[in-house]
Amino acid sequence: MALFKRAKSLSISYGTASLPPSQRSVIVDFINSLSFANLKLPSTSSWWKTTEKYKSGSSTLVVGKQVLLENYLLGKTLKNSHLPDLVGKFNTISIILTNKDVAVEGFCMRCGTYRSIRGLVRSTFICVGNSKTQCPDQCAWPFHRPIYGPQTPPLVAPNRDVGGSTNAPLKAVSAYTEIFGSGSYPIYPSNLLVEKTTGASYNANAVNGRKYLFSAMW
Repeated sequence: MALFKRAKSLSISYGTASLPPSQRSVIVDFINSLSFANLKLPSTSSWWKTTEKYKSGSSTLVVGKQVLLENYLLGKTLKNSHLPDLVGKFNTISIILTNKDVAVEGFCMRCGTYRSIRGLVRSTFICVGNSKTQCPDQCAWPFHRPIYGPQTPPLVAPNRDVGGSTNAPLKAVSAYTEIFGSGSYPIYPSNLLVEKTTGASYNANAVNGRKYLFSAMW
């Protein structure tokens, strides 16, 4: 985010039927929540304010265009070299979301990737693989049973989706990717807030009644 003072997000959904509106709205509400001040604590906006301490100045991210690519323009297996082609040359922060029938190179060894492109314009993209059907035991914990360790029941996902990453590159807010709050230890995420009506675990409130689960910073 250090590249931008104010940036628009470009959301790209890739694959048959792409992602349904209910899933895309989870991302949209998350982005809208980052700059929304009047949220019940703990909130996504308070988390965002803390991340800003890792860089100079503040950033504002707003929801931009959403693109649905349902015709497998680059096939059903996306190579890392394909990702900049999908994004194009826009001064945006682009989020690439893949459908469950699309494989991404290197997925399972890592649960997502990101890159900055510097040229005539500056662009940053994030690619999130679909962990609901691909490597959920690695990339969807704690909302799926882990491969190793105690086989305790998985947590209920706050937005009815199990996507997530436990081995993201070590950057701000990702050094403790398997720790979500106080009282955490290996294979136990922490003592979390629980939504009474759904039983979902979360640690941040957002707009439209959304709940999210963020990795601990310290």
